[in-house]
This record gives sequence, C-alpha cells and structure tokens, in this order.
Amino acid sequence: MRWKEGRRSANVQDRRGMGGGYSRGGGSPMVVGGGGLGMIVVAIVIALLGGDPTILLDSSPPVSRTPSSGQYQASSPQEDELADFTSVVLADTEDTWDKIFPKEFGSNYQHPGLVLFTGAVQSACGTAQSAVGPFYCPADQQVYIDLDFYQDLKNQLGAPGDFAQAYVIAHEVGHHVQNLLGISDQVRQAQRRVSKTEANQLSVRQELQADCFAGVWGASAQGRGLLEAGDVDEALNAASQIGDDKLQKRQQGYVNPDSFTHGSAEQRQEWFQRGFSSGDVDQCDTFS
Repeated sequence: MRWKEGRRSANVQDRRGMGGGYSRGGGSPMVVGGGGLGMIVVAIVIALLGGDPTILLDSSPPVSRTPSSGQYQASSPQEDELADFTSVVLADTEDTWDKIFPKEFGSNYQHPGLVLFTGAVQSACGTAQSAVGPFYCPADQQVYIDLDFYQDLKNQLGAPGDFAQAYVIAHEVGHHVQNLLGISDQVRQAQRRVSKTEANQLSVRQELQADCFAGVWGASAQGRGLLEAGDVDEALNAASQIGDDKLQKRQQGYVNPDSFTHGSAEQRQEWFQRGFSSGDVDQCDTFS
C-alpha cells in the first residue's frame, strides 16, 4: 500500500505507556463475569474476531496510574512506523467518508477519534485489555488499538501485510459509520427482543456490513492509486482468517454456526469484496 505520502489524521490520541487509568468520561463498563485465565482465553478469541467492547470489557474499576514522565518511547522504529501508518489510514477513511456522507446521507461525516494504547485502556465503554483487540466504542466514538495486534494478525492468524492491517482499521471505522447512521442502536434494540441465536445472527449482519464498508473505503483508496499488487488479496485473506468458523475450529476443534457473531470466512470475504467491487454503500445492506 502506498501510504507514506498520505495525510496524517489530527484525530489520533497517543496513550501508549499511560496504562488503563485514563478516562475520557461517560459510559459504564459491561459486566462479563470473573477474570483470570478464563477471561484471557475468551479475550483472545474476541481479539481474533476483530474486537467488540460490547462483547467483552473488564468490569473492574480502572487502576489509578500515573502516566510515565516524558514522551512515550517506542520499543522500535517499526512501532513508530505502525503508529504513523495507522494515522494515515484513519485520515484516508476520513477523506473517503467525508465525500460519501453528504452525497448518500445528506449530512456531514463526523470523524471518529483513534486511541493508541499499550496493555490496557479506559474507554467510555469500560476498561479493556490489549487482548480484546482493536475495538470501536460508540459511547465516545473512538477506535482503540494496541499496535501489538498487528503482530498477532501476522503471526497468530497468518494474515500479514499492510493492507490487512488497514482493513482492520477500516472495519472498526465501519462500526463508527453504523453508529452515526443509527444502525448500531437499532441492532441493539432488536437483539433485546429475540433469542440468543437470533441476536447472534443480527450481530453477524452488523459485522458483515462493517466489512462491506471497509471494502467501500478500499475501492476509494484503489481509485486514488494507493493500492499495490497483492493488497486486495491481503485484505481478503485477513477477512477469511478471522471468520468465526476458522476461529472456532482452531479454538475448540468444531464449528457451531448458531454461535457465530461475526460471520464465516466465506461471508466476510464476500461482503468485503462486494463493497470493494462496487464502491457503493447501497450494496452493503446485509439486513435485507
């Protein structure tokens, strides 16, 4: 991906090295039961699914910590480059949705924030450990990511490449788009009225739509000459590797479609490809 000449976003907040005690305010954490090893195992599964704070957040009160003195020191030049990359991708999604919103929805796009953190972070949705993976918190309209996740994506999931990383960011931004359009609230309200299996199916539709929105951004990036040979394959591979069926097979040795919350490998590839091929948000109606 040709990203180094791109604009950097002004909406990135660097909290690396600050610990989990910082709070932007508002919101209450969700209660998910006890901690310990069981929670970590579940968190890893959530992380591989792409991260969703409404599924798992640590409900314990944030520990009061004093930020380290001075500027955070990255562990390597590569880490700072990943932070720079993340800022460029966020800026590019801003430019894309800035053009789409007035045309398609008759309103201006409200940019999300993006928080870089290490270890743990306090969001308006609660306190999250790094193991939860990248996530979007609708309560404060921010995407949260520990840059170590990119290594997990490559080493644990077999999904290397900068465009695979960009796909993850664009997917979380897709949840922000859903939040602005009121889709997220509609899904949550509908889930309260149906069975667990049906609620999971609604979650799958929501996640697949975020994949499709990521594809719409990818089409815009391609149209501006930012993509290189193999980039689309990287995104499709990443979408496949975080399919519920593949993750369940790895984790428990069998697949239970009724418990899917993000969609199968085939579905995730299909909906990213649909958004990418069309570049049209109207093709992203996963709920019909």
